[in-house]
This record gives sequence, C-alpha cells and structure tokens, in this order.
Amino acid sequence: MTLQELVHQAASLYLDKIAVCFDECNNQPPVYHTYKTVLNAASELSDFLLLHCDFEGIREIGLYCQPGINLPSWILGILQVPAAYAPVDPDSPPSLSTHFMKKCNLKYILVEKKQINKFTSLHETLLNYDIVTVEHKDLVLFRLHWKNAEVNLMLNDRKEKHAKDKRKNSMSSEISIEEKEHMNVRLKHCLAYVLHTSGTTGTPKIVRVPHACILPNIQHFQILFDITQEDVLFLASPLTFDPSVVEMFVALSSGASLLIIPPSVKVLSSKLAEVLFSHHRVTVLQATPTLLRRFGTQLIKSTVLSSNTSLRVLALGGEAFPSLTVLKSWRGEGNKTQIFNVYGITEVSSWATIYRIPEKILNSTLKCDFPVQLGFPLFGTVIEVRDTNGFTIQEGSGQVFLGGKNRVCFVDDEITVPLGTMRATGDFVTVKDGEIFFLGRRDSQIKRHGKRLNIQLLQQVAEELQQVESCAVTWYNEEKLILFIVSKDDLMKDYIFKELQKHLPNHAIPDEIVLIDILPFTSHGKIDVSELNKIYLDYIISKPENKLNGKEELWEKLQFLWKSVLSLSEDLLKVPDESLFLNSGGDSLKSIRLLNEIEELVGTSVPGLLEMILSSSILEIYNHILQTVFPDEDVTFSKSYATKRKLSDTNQEDASGKPVHQKSFLPLSYDNEINAFIALSRGSQILSLNTTRFLAMSGHGTSAFSSDLTTQTNSENLKSLSPPAVFGKSEDPSYVEKVCEEGKPVIRAEKMELGVRWRSDTGKCVDASPLVVIPAVDKASTTVYIGSHSHRMKAVDLYSGKVKWEQILGDRIESSACVSKCGNFIVVGLEVLYQWTNLFVSMYCSIRARNIFWFP
Repeated sequence: MTLQELVHQAASLYLDKIAVCFDECNNQPPVYHTYKTVLNAASELSDFLLLHCDFEGIREIGLYCQPGINLPSWILGILQVPAAYAPVDPDSPPSLSTHFMKKCNLKYILVEKKQINKFTSLHETLLNYDIVTVEHKDLVLFRLHWKNAEVNLMLNDRKEKHAKDKRKNSMSSEISIEEKEHMNVRLKHCLAYVLHTSGTTGTPKIVRVPHACILPNIQHFQILFDITQEDVLFLASPLTFDPSVVEMFVALSSGASLLIIPPSVKVLSSKLAEVLFSHHRVTVLQATPTLLRRFGTQLIKSTVLSSNTSLRVLALGGEAFPSLTVLKSWRGEGNKTQIFNVYGITEVSSWATIYRIPEKILNSTLKCDFPVQLGFPLFGTVIEVRDTNGFTIQEGSGQVFLGGKNRVCFVDDEITVPLGTMRATGDFVTVKDGEIFFLGRRDSQIKRHGKRLNIQLLQQVAEELQQVESCAVTWYNEEKLILFIVSKDDLMKDYIFKELQKHLPNHAIPDEIVLIDILPFTSHGKIDVSELNKIYLDYIISKPENKLNGKEELWEKLQFLWKSVLSLSEDLLKVPDESLFLNSGGDSLKSIRLLNEIEELVGTSVPGLLEMILSSSILEIYNHILQTVFPDEDVTFSKSYATKRKLSDTNQEDASGKPVHQKSFLPLSYDNEINAFIALSRGSQILSLNTTRFLAMSGHGTSAFSSDLTTQTNSENLKSLSPPAVFGKSEDPSYVEKVCEEGKPVIRAEKMELGVRWRSDTGKCVDASPLVVIPAVDKASTTVYIGSHSHRMKAVDLYSGKVKWEQILGDRIESSACVSKCGNFIVVGLEVLYQWTNLFVSMYCSIRARNIFWFP
C-alpha cells in the first residue's frame, strides 16, 4: 500500500466532493478542486515526468514551490511515477537548499513558474543546470548536473557498497531472507518523500521516508480523530516539515477537505483565526505549541477553543507540550475540543506516540501540577527507554529510542536498513508506573551554578504566571540564561523576578528578562532560537549607557537593586547601612545576580565585589564600588557598621548570636603585606591590582599602569611580560624548538609557530582555564595555577615549567583558581562546591605555598 493508493481509494467514493481549497485571503473568492480534478492533474504530471525523466538509481524529484491549489496534484503526480518528492523551500537560505539537493544528488527538480526567477538568481552560482524545453502548465522541469567531487565520491561509495552487497549476496544461499530482513532504498516503490532535519544540533541530516513508515500514522490518525468526509483539515506545516504529510494525506485519504493558505497569512494571528474558524470552519488542527501561542490567550479562548468553535480536534506536537495549567487557561467555558499530545522525530517520520488529555482534567477547577504523558505508541511503532549504559528500563529516567518493524527511514547515505531499527531521539524522559513523561531534549539540559537544569522548567513556570502571554528561554552563549516574555499588559521585570523566585530554585532564576512583542518562529512553527539570540544582542547594544550623576544616585540605585534581588518590601524606604546580604535573605546565587546588576549599572567590572557582597554591609559595598566608579573622589570607608562573616565549625553563631571563630586545621599565618600583581584568567580577562600604589611606594614608577584598580581589556599591556616567542619551521610536528639561555628566539624563518615549551602532568583532565599571576616587579616569578580531576592543585613557573608546589585536595577541581586582593592567597573551588547552600558554598579551599586551610 502507498500514499497515492490511499487517495485513489477515497477518491473512488468521493469523486465530485471538494478535496482542496486554496484561499489567498486577499478579498478574492477561494479556489476549489474536487477529488476528480486533483487526480486528473496528477495523472497529467505523471505522464509528463515519465516522458522527460530518465531515472537511474534512487527515484527522487525535487519540488520548488509555494503552497497553492495545485500542490496536492503535484505531489500525487510525482508519487505516481513512482518517485519520491523532495520539497525545497523557496524561502530557505540558498546554501541550505543547495546542501539538500546536493546531498540527495537530485537529478530533476520541478520549479513553479512564479518562482523561476527566484530559483535561478539564488542558485545561479551554486548549481549546474539546463532547462528541459517542455513545460508542464505551471511547472518547469530543471535537470541538474552535479560536478562537485563530493557528490562523485558519494556516488562511488554507494556503487562500491552496492557491489559489495551483490557479491556477498551471490555467495549466500539466504538472499531472499536477507531482502526480507532489510528495507532497500533502491526499490522502485519504496520511497514516498525526502526531507532534511532542522540542523539545530549540527549539520542537517537527509531523511528518506518509505511509504511503509508513514502509512501507519495516516491510518491510525484516521481512526483516533474519527475523520469523515465532513471534516476540514488545515495544512499548517510547510512541506519541509513531515507533519505536513500527515495533514495532507489524512484529509485526502478520508474524503475530507484540505485547506491551504499562503505562508504570509500564518504570521497574522487575528487574520489566521478569522480564516480558519469563521470562513472555513476548520475541524482538525495539527500544530506546534508555538504556533498556537501566537494567537494569544484572549484569541485562543474566544475563537480557537471557544464554546462554539468549529475545531473538533487539536493535536499539539513538535515541541514540549504546554503545562495543564496553561492549557486550561486557554479553554473557553463549555469548549468540547479534543486535545492530543503527539510526539515523534523526523528520523522515524512522523509521529510515534499520542495521548488524549482526559476531559475531566480539562474541566477540573483544581490546579494541575503534574506533567502530561507521551501516551501510547501509534500503529507499528516500538518505543524504548534506555539508560546511559544502553539497557532498556521499565522505571526511572533515560533516553527515548523509536522504531518498529516497518517504522524505519534512511538517514543520509544509508542504502539498506534492517527492519526494526531503533533510532536514538536525543529526548530524555522518565518512566513511572508504565507511563512516560517528557523531561527535555539533550541540548536543553545545561549545567548552571553547579547544578543540572532543564531550561524548559523556567519556560513552563514563567508561562503559568498570569501576566505572561507567552515566553521562551535561551542559554545565550552558554553563559547567560535569558527569559523572553510577551506580556498581556504592562508589567515590571522586578515583579516577574519575585514571582519566579517563589516557584523556582535559585539556579533556575534567569540572568535577564527581555520583553518582546511577539515570539519569532521558524517555518516549521517552532521557536526560532537564533532569532531570539539576535534580539538579545540588539537589546544589549541598544541599552543606554548608564551614566551616574553622582554618589547619591549610586546609593539610591544600589538600595533599589538590594531590595529587588532580596525581594524585600517596597515599603522599606531605606535599607539600614549595616545590613548584611546573607543575613537579609541572600545566598550565593542571589549574590551573583546582584553582582551582575551592579556591574551593569555602573558599566564596568568591579574587582572584589562578590567578596564584599557576601561579607560586608551595604554601606561598605557602596564605598567599595565608589573606588572603581569615582576613583578620583575621596571615599569615607567605615568598618563600624558591619561585622564580617566569621568562620565556624558547624554553626555560624553561638546561643547569644555572636559569631564564633573556627580553629583551623593548620595555622593561618602570612606576611601582612599587600602585593601588586596582574592576574590573567580565561585567556582574556586581565585584572591589575594594587599596582599604582605599590609601584609608587617602591619607586618603580606608574607609567605602565593606568590606575590602581582597573580591569584591562587589551592584552597588549602584557606583551612585555610574556615568555619569548618561538620562531622557526619544523618538518617534524613533534619537534620542539629551542630557545637560547638569554631568552632570545632562534630565528629560522619569518613565520612564527607554536612550540611546546614545557609539559606538566595534571593526572587527569582539566576542566577550567589556568590562572596566571604576574607580579608587578619581579617578572621572573610569574606563576601558572591549575587544578584537575585528579584532585591535584599545582603552581608552575611560567617560564621553566618547574612545579613550585603541588597539593592533593579532597575532591575534583572543576573551577578556575582566583587570587585574593592582597595577593597572598590562591582560592579554588572543589567539585563539592556544586552543592550550593543558602549561605554561600559548602566549602572553600585556600592555598598559600604548601599550606591548606578549609573555610565553611
């Protein structure tokens, strides 16, 4: 059975019924085609293709067009050849389209006449083609000639593999068994269509889908949705997104009608709602949650899911399903629409599981905090959950694998695939009492502040807030957690932060909230993450420069940020000068947020600020900031207002509330002096401390350093402190260039090469960047501090590679070391620091020379 055969069966019963409706939504009447018209047009195209195409190998024909009244006829015409159709989106980047056509080795492509100029102009330099002189109504057939070596290699690989298979089969007496146990892409009636994945996690993959793989979806949806000839289905998905196959063929194989509209109308939510539910009374809608959210809560409630809506079935898939709380807020009173959660991947096209949300849950007035399950497998589908060792589990968390005897596709250059092949999805779920619940994609799992976080948790909680229309979350540059919000009305970011803090752990609170008018989405109806990142970049660039008018304004804004981060009452007119951050409800994660807010306010980095936030009063913090922001003004620094956070053994305070000193395991003694130095971290972060004051006192002058406490951004300042470069040219990559004793480079060529100066064994892998500390005067003692998973922390001389000291600590070292303001201590966090508490971190390890001190 094939897709075209399903349509022919339905057409024999409903020949004169409307099969397709195309509405341009431009005040012109819609155009209709009956099943008879569709089939006649398809047969004419099939005859044309058979006359002008000479197929060798895999039978595939590209289709470059926009959705229109003839679309179903064109697809059926290609299928009847028989050949697989390979849709090419005219609106996609030319490089992606060319990659797709080249990877498929397309020999022929049908181009809509309206799109010819666009096709030829965008692909003129990328393709070698000639035009078949015979045109077919609204289409022109292009014959493509690939001369790229990459394609030739690919074809040779295929031929070689095919030859090996033939030799192997000829020597075997089990040829028929071999053919039965594999699906072969070269079989004449095998393929239905060819797509490519989105490429969000890497290079887009080519997926060739057999009829046998997609047919179970069509047949099962017909039954589950109870499709009849009275139904109207909307083609919501673009041809390049495999749910479009389900939408089109569920309609045309059931005698129902398929509604098609231009892509430009899909982005106009009010117009789209009017066209779908007022003009054409759509009864079945399959969409991504993002596409539905674009209507907005009010329009969804009043039109899409109202009590008198035409919509009988709503199937949401392609993204994480909305929370039940949000879903219930979308439904108008008395709405009877059946709502389904569908799940699947392109590599096992198209859907794999389905779950109908029970009516009693949708109608319940109680708050529903439990997640929505993925449901049961569709016809012919096998679903497995495997742990990290690859074993199938019945309870617990793991990755989803999908497949089935005939639910297999050909990925990239696969020629044969064993029946029953299981594909990894990259999606993680948890299994409880036989039910499967979606946790998130592998690429949505991040490690933030030492804890694992699924960023979809933040999106789900934010979306449930009453003032939030819709939202999205990005992990910008793998550094910042950004929450984008479309609000129902004017709202304050501080209010959102406070609400999120009520429902989320601290490591899930976003770094920044950006208010936008509408969520961007891809042609597949999913959130466009790359566009969100561009929006955030524009947001950063467009921010007005923070120019403080004086110390008084800094004090006012610091108090405002203090109250905002700590969620203190707005009625608190003034924060007491002696207030301590930790004693006021702060913790380590909130301290980082306050640090970011302050540095954004003053427009520069403030060295040592985090330490001050965690241990000093608000007045001391204020004075510390003044030293950076207004360095030329006298600052009155008073320590009488606050008590530093003391070390303790198990408790921080005794019964009287007074701090108790801890007795350290090793004596804490060092020269009470201030050292001047430059610290280089993460390759580009350069910090100069105490240099001006120290050099002035020692008589070395200050010309090399611009200020006492500044963050340098140009590595040119360190050129004179760098080890001598290695010049030369070596034929042997393992050869190490020599440097003479005077430190002058050995010149062998004008080209500079990187050479190994010294090696130092860290025992195991190194996760963090090294810290380089360069004394302002004694350059010879420049030291590199580095730690590893072997628990080792070592200090290595930058020039010689000699280990100055090495200590074995109590756990893995996964963070970069940092240097204290006085220059006497190196501080590093162990792996146990990832277990954050509400007071700061579980443990600090401070090292000076060969002594180790432990701080709570």
